[in-house]
Amino acid sequence: MLKFLKDIDGSYKPGFGALEILKFIGPGFLVTVGFIDPGNWASNLAAGADYGYALLWMVSLSTIMLIILQHNVAHLGIATGLCLSEATATYLKPIYANLFLWSAMLASVSTSLAEILGGAIALNMLFDIPVKIAAVLVFLFTIFMLYTNSYRLIEKWIIAFVSIIGLSFIYELFLVDVNWQRAAVSWVVPSVPHGSMVIIMSVLGAVVMPHNLFLHSEIIQSRQWNKEDEKLIKKQLKFEFLDTIFSMVVGWAINSAMILLAAATFFKAGTSITKLSQAGNLLSPLLGRNAAVVFAIALLFSGIASTITSGMAAGTIFAGMFKEPYDIRDNHTRLGIFISFFVALIVIFFVSNPFYGLIISQMILSIQLPFTVFLQIKLTSSYKVMGEYKNSLFSQIVLYSIAAVITILNVILFVSFI
Repeated sequence: MLKFLKDIDGSYKPGFGALEILKFIGPGFLVTVGFIDPGNWASNLAAGADYGYALLWMVSLSTIMLIILQHNVAHLGIATGLCLSEATATYLKPIYANLFLWSAMLASVSTSLAEILGGAIALNMLFDIPVKIAAVLVFLFTIFMLYTNSYRLIEKWIIAFVSIIGLSFIYELFLVDVNWQRAAVSWVVPSVPHGSMVIIMSVLGAVVMPHNLFLHSEIIQSRQWNKEDEKLIKKQLKFEFLDTIFSMVVGWAINSAMILLAAATFFKAGTSITKLSQAGNLLSPLLGRNAAVVFAIALLFSGIASTITSGMAAGTIFAGMFKEPYDIRDNHTRLGIFISFFVALIVIFFVSNPFYGLIISQMILSIQLPFTVFLQIKLTSSYKVMGEYKNSLFSQIVLYSIAAVITILNVILFVSFI
């Protein structure tokens, strides 16, 4: 469990009224910010600008898969007191555990690259700071935030960031003429326009992110009071589901808003987006100067917030290799955060096209995703690991079906490149 949150008396038995439910809101938002990150912005704006409303269905499908997977991995954290990384190191042979966890660290680096780069692009748009220098500033600020602040404070900042991002896109949508009838159909009817497979996979990787599965299984434990009380555990599982549903729906709405904005402006004008800064600049003549500024501010908050959660995930994964929980005072946690951020920063200095780099980073996440999903299902379906809370047969069928869809999409992507 998060060591710095073990300050609640284990004998405390909370009520579960309306006010108590609000105490469970938080972990889901930390996961949500991971799939409204700059990588999502790049994928969604490219989807809307190149294919209009056609790929909205991918946001809906990805969000449904995300809810199921995040709910499942949160059960692991609540029922066992272990995050996904700790459980992997505990119950798998070392050779297999290392393979899974180091691939997850690679995914974390790819995530951090997108988050830092997105924040840097926003600083460039707002203050004309060179992207590479801005990336260093984002790196230093987020390292400082993680190394000096408690989880509770960070959680409050994240909720504020998500709110600002959401309000920004509500403002943007009021300025455009959205074809809501076309959008409603596209949200539920799949279509695969010619040449869209890379974008589809980047949207999948941007929504269902491997590092978030590790992160959620850790931070959900901050809401446990008495792990020995079976009734409380069952109630916590239910309230966790409410937190997950609410937070993921907020994320679905913001991701959809990005595609709607791009479809109603760039696709309508026949303009393809190759840079996030280009998107902001193009909004000025279409919607006015305020729209471009609001776009850049929202991107900055998105970059900072998602970099923080990416760092927390990296710390969780790395500490878990040593069968330790996330603890910012522990060297393994700190080292995991630093490795993810520093390697990502070095790669950014060699990225010639930041926007395409964001797209590719999301595609890498999508490729790694099946490994994490199959690992998660194996652990949560094991009685040895989960006891009475292991996956039911129906849950296993649903989870393996999701894993199969993700794997098939990756195969299709690989074939498309060949």
